[in-house]
Formats: sequence, C-alpha cells, structure tokens
Amino acid sequence: MNCFQSQNVSLNESSILKLAGADMATVFREYARPGPAHSVEQVFKEAQEIFDHRIRMNHPRFFGFVPAPVSPLSWLGETVSSAFNAFAGSRLQSSGPSCIEQSLIEWMASLAGLPSTAGGLAVSGGSMANFTALVLARDRTLPRERWSQGVAYVSDQTHSSVAKGLRILGFAEAQIRKIPTDAFFRMDVPSLENAIQEDRAGGRYPFIVIGSGGTTNTGSIDPIKAIVEIGRREKLWIHVDGAYGASALLSRTRSSLLDGLSGVDSVSWDAHKWLFQTYGCGILLVKDKTHLLASFSTDAEYIRDASETVDIPNFWNFGLELTRPARAMKLWFTLRVLGLDIMGSAIDHGLCLAECAEKELRSRPDWEVISPASLAIITFRFAPEDKAERELDALNSAISQHMIFNNIAGILTTKLNGKVVLRICAISPLLDIAEMRHVIEKLDEISHVILPDSL
Repeated sequence: MNCFQSQNVSLNESSILKLAGADMATVFREYARPGPAHSVEQVFKEAQEIFDHRIRMNHPRFFGFVPAPVSPLSWLGETVSSAFNAFAGSRLQSSGPSCIEQSLIEWMASLAGLPSTAGGLAVSGGSMANFTALVLARDRTLPRERWSQGVAYVSDQTHSSVAKGLRILGFAEAQIRKIPTDAFFRMDVPSLENAIQEDRAGGRYPFIVIGSGGTTNTGSIDPIKAIVEIGRREKLWIHVDGAYGASALLSRTRSSLLDGLSGVDSVSWDAHKWLFQTYGCGILLVKDKTHLLASFSTDAEYIRDASETVDIPNFWNFGLELTRPARAMKLWFTLRVLGLDIMGSAIDHGLCLAECAEKELRSRPDWEVISPASLAIITFRFAPEDKAERELDALNSAISQHMIFNNIAGILTTKLNGKVVLRICAISPLLDIAEMRHVIEKLDEISHVILPDSL
C-alpha cells in the first residue's frame, strides 16, 4: 500500500470540485432530520453522497490550500485511537497515550532546538495553538493593570487566527500593530524596532511579537533570529506561527530554513498540514512547560485523585480543554510506521515541486513570479504587457476558475500588494516532477490561447 495514497488518484475518476445540484440542500436536510431507523448500509451510502460534495483537497493536483494529502496511516492511527476512546486529559485515565504525547512533544521541541525545560500539548490546530500561546504571553509578560495598554506585533502576512485570538482575549484593534513586510513578504525588522519604540514613548506596553515560520500566502519565513534578539532586549514574548512551515524541521536537506527557533518562547506546529495527518492534529511547543501550568492548571474537587504527582502530566492542566482525545497517537502511529527518512523525503519532494514550478514559469513569456518558491509555495500571475491592472486581476481569476472547472488543477488566487495572483502549494508526495511540468504547460496554454480571447 502506498503510504500516501489518495482516494482520488486520477482526475478522470472524480472531479477536484463536484458541484452540488439545486436540490442538494433539500435532500441533505431530509437526511439530517431524526426519524425512523435505517440500515447501516443505507446510511453509509448516504454518507458517501454527502461527503462527495466537497473540494478534493487530497488530490495530487489540488494546490489551493495547505492541508491536502493525508497518509492512510494517519486515518488508521485515528481509527485505533477512537476505538480505545481514551480520555487524554488525565494521566489517571490515559497514562499510556499521555506518555506518548509527552515524549513526542519533547522530541519535536528538540528538533526546534528548545531546551530540556520545554513541553507542550496536542490541540485541535494552529488557531488553538496560537491562542494558547497568546494566553501565556499575556500572563507572563503583561501585568494585569497593563492589559488595556498592551501591544502585540504581527506582520501584514500573519495568519488571521492571531488577530482573532487577541480580540477574543479582549485586546482592541488598536492594540494589534501590523508591521509591513519586505520584498519577500517577511516581517521588516527595522519597522518592528521603530514601532516598539514609538509605542513605549506613547505610554503603551509592548508584550509579544508573533513571527511566521512559513506564511499561508507565500511560505515566507520571518527573520526569526533578528526578532528573537529584539524580544530578548525588549523583554517581549516571541511566538512563531510554524503551523505550516515547522514541518520543514524534518526535511533531510532544508531544516536550516528555520534557524532561530531555539530562542523563541513558543511555536505552533500543525501535523495535519505538512505531516500528512487527518484533522485536527496541532501542537504547541513552549520553552518552559511550567508556564502552561501557571496559566491553565485547575484544582476542581472532582479531579483531586488525578493530581500532579509523577512525571507524566495531566494535560488538562496544560491548556483549555478538560475532555480531550488522544490526538497525538495518530501522528505517533504514522511516524512509527513510516520512519523519519520517508517523512523527510516527502517534505523535500514538496520543496522540489514548487521550485520546479518556479523554473517552468520563469522560462515562459508573460509570467511574473510574485514570490519565489518558499516552503513549497509559489505565487505568480499571468501578466502580458498590453493589459491594465484591473484586466490582469480579472484574467488571473478567470484562469483559476478555468483550471478548476475543467478539472485540470486546483490553483486558487490570493491577493498580494493589492494584486490578484495565482498560488501553488505543492506538497503532495503523489505528484511527480513531470506532472508538475505538465500542469504549468497546460496553465500557459490556457492563459495564452483560450482565456484572453474569451474575456
């Protein structure tokens, strides 16, 4: 069995995007209403029909989002974990899975270069990992009487979950300072330094900088080392959102891309992105695990028999959740079966795919690379000289729609510097270099021959 086998291995067998019929909502609402008993076979058939209405994100030629190909080993590991249905909040109810989670997190922290004091926990995904880190930063670096004056620093490419988490914690928009990025969409360090000094002079209280270890738009990595130096000097919490890019630490050739993580206070890392896991399998790593206990530990009477007495932690004291599944077990299962060499090679392959796409695009007329291949992501646009900016935006949107609806490839658009651009996130181990070249060839053919005449 191919360890990265997709359920949709051929575009001719099933579309990337299946459009729902006009009566879909009516039919599915009828399915959803409780009623008489039905056979398992009938309900399973209905479930297949329901799930058939989705974007085929696991298809090798779907490049639109980050979470895409999933290893069947993750599904199998999750099935095993669900079958045992362990309560992973407490060591008392889940000592084995808790020990695995703790050990796996310690190993991941060592990959990032964090010290022996490091720890963390498995969460639902990057949003919850980022949110948990924001709570720690507030509690450790921002005195309660200063909460209304606290300032957090993000870039104009930082994931939206960070601003959302800050708002949930009660911080106003004015307390979220957006730092511009450079030509490669990385946080501009001089602008960050200036903003911190301006805020201090204005009576505000800087407390956290959120860097990106692989942005969603471009895969860009902020200058982590420089940001850490500022953080230490200014006594700020440094968090790196590595939900996508931290997986490059397992790369056999490019792990150095994330140099500097050893100095940060916390890192988010999603296994359901580039470690090929099913949803949701996120990880938060922190330099000092006692900070988690300080912010989240509880002493409710009904859990007194599961108090902290041994080295295996009660993970309910490390985060928001009391009841939690053994999320880390499916990642453990996958890594245990595959081994690090195969996983590292799969990550390297994604890097090579994006670099191949960039090379092909640069060799063809009328294509503009907006951001070079970084962590398997590249952004670009079709930009013939005789078109105005508004026409180019419409043209690139039309190219994306044509590629999807004609079942060629799932290339979606994003916006950078106010321009509509095309984006490829190429991390599928099932896509080979020759097929990537073919995708770019078809993209070029459509853009030059079909679409300009139809607009």
